[in-house]
Order: sequence, then structure tokens, then C-alpha cells
Amino acid sequence: MVRRVRSQDADGIFSCVCGSAGALMRLVLIERGAAGCAACGIFLHRNAMAKKNKGRKNAKRKLTRRVASRGTEPKRVRAILAKLDEAYPAATCALRHSDPFQLLISTILSAQCTDERVNIVTQSLFPKYPTPKDFAYANPRELEQDIRPTGFFRNKTKSIMGASKRIIEEFGGKVPDTMEDILTLPGVARKTANVVLGTAYGIASGVVVDTHVQRVSGRLDLTKNADPKKIEQDLIKVIPQDRWILFSHQIIWHGRRVCQARKPRCVECNLERICYSKDKTV
Repeated sequence: MVRRVRSQDADGIFSCVCGSAGALMRLVLIERGAAGCAACGIFLHRNAMAKKNKGRKNAKRKLTRRVASRGTEPKRVRAILAKLDEAYPAATCALRHSDPFQLLISTILSAQCTDERVNIVTQSLFPKYPTPKDFAYANPRELEQDIRPTGFFRNKTKSIMGASKRIIEEFGGKVPDTMEDILTLPGVARKTANVVLGTAYGIASGVVVDTHVQRVSGRLDLTKNADPKKIEQDLIKVIPQDRWILFSHQIIWHGRRVCQARKPRCVECNLERICYSKDKTV
């Protein structure tokens, strides 16, 4: 077992654990960089011990930096927002629409369906049903077939027709612009409400939490919850309100293009240095 000498003076002389000191303690170089006590033969691999001590110090510094920049610490959140601005300065809703009502219908259709497929379906759907009244009093069987490619078409038909009727009967044919009112529409929960209020009306009522936001915010350690309602509450506590709308679009874009579910493209991610997710591929 290698034993350490105690200390070294300005002349390179060590005092040994054996008690020897002075001229007898001038280190005798041994092969492979070892140095030893001339009195008792105790030796020390100087290079190895120096590297070991340096490694410990570096590891400690890295750990300190890592702990200081984890989770929802304000400085880290600001860094995340800055990186999202760099990557997606003009992020917006991918659902094609020309008014709040069309956005509402598209968002209902987007449940368990890609925005790309929804846009294909609505390309012919909106000309066929141009107003809330056309949807409200449509033939259910026919509407089901029109939206069948989006999946869950029977439930979606009920939601679309129910929401359209309520908009006509209770809100004068206009999609309501408050969270309280819009949540009274059939088929509308907070995700859909936040999409419509934020994108169509520019009202920051909350953060949209879809499958991409749920996954990416978890990987970035902005939330530890799995329930969308709890995730939204976690996010609105750390994201400034004037960023809620843009942040939602940016995270959704990032989830689709880079931070994908099965194989995140971490090499291309500008958030990689401040992300410590266990799902990282680099």
C-alpha cells in the first residue's frame, strides 16, 4: 500500500510520516515518477496523487455548478427561454384557421391526431361547413365520415355539434373569449381553451399542455408531475405571464422537431447543455 509523505518545503524537501526530516528527506526519484523517503523507503507516486486531487476539485466544482443550475431556478429558466427564442423566434400555432371558431374546431379534432392530418381534413371541411350553424345542424353520420381520418370521430362529432349549438344559443354565434365561458362548451377543456384564447384572442390565460409540452417540460425538469392540470400550474409559476403564449408554441415546435418522444435529437438541440434528462442521447 502506498503511504503519503506529509509536506514539502520550498526546496522540495518533505517531512515523512516516519518522523525523518531535513537533508535525509530530500526525495529520491524512483522509476515511473515515484518519490520516496531516503530514511525509511516510504514512497509516493506524486503525479498520480496530484491528478487524483485535481480530479476531486474539478468534480466538486462541476457538482456545485450543476446543483446551482437545476430545476426551476430563475437563472436557468431565463436561459431556457433565451435558447427557445434563438431557435423559434416566430413560433405559432400549426393549425390552419381563419377565425376563432375554425381554430376551436381544429383544436377539438387535434386530440390524439397530428396537426398535419387535421389541416388536411379541414381543407375540405371548412368550405363544406362555413358557420357554427352549419356544424350545429349537420347530419351526424355525414359529419362523422368527414372527420373520420382524425380518429375518435364519433366523440368528436358530438363535441363539435354540441359546442356549435351552445355558441349559437348562448354566445350569439361567437366563440367566448373568457376561460369561464369557453369551458362551458362541450368537448372543451383547458388545453383547447388555452389554444383558442391565446392564439385567436391573444389572451394569456394559461399554458397549453399537450403531449409535447408534457414531455419536454418534464425532460427540462420544469415539472415533476404527469397530470396536465398540475403541469400547467407548475409552468405558470416559473414562466412569466407575458411569455405563456409564445412559450407554449415554442415548446410544441421543439417537441416535434428536436425533443421527440422515442429518440430525442440531442446533438441538434441548443438546450443540450442545460438539460440533464435521463432520456438524453449524448
